[in-house]
Amino acid sequence: MNRLTLYLPLVLHLIPTLGIGYLLVIPNSCIAGMNELTIGFAAANLGFVLAYIGGVRLALKKAGAHA
Repeated sequence: MNRLTLYLPLVLHLIPTLGIGYLLVIPNSCIAGMNELTIGFAAANLGFVLAYIGGVRLALKKAGAHA
């Protein structure tokens, strides 16, 4: 399996999440602007990205050890 295809679910999750969050929801709400809530939203997405990448790398490492 191509390694780039492993990250396709991550990209397909982040594009609508960030697009909807930063282009539709946040600008039209009471939390518009750069504040702790928008930074928290960014941090939550960054945490998801790091967890996903770590999980993929761990799975590839374990699969390589058992191959």
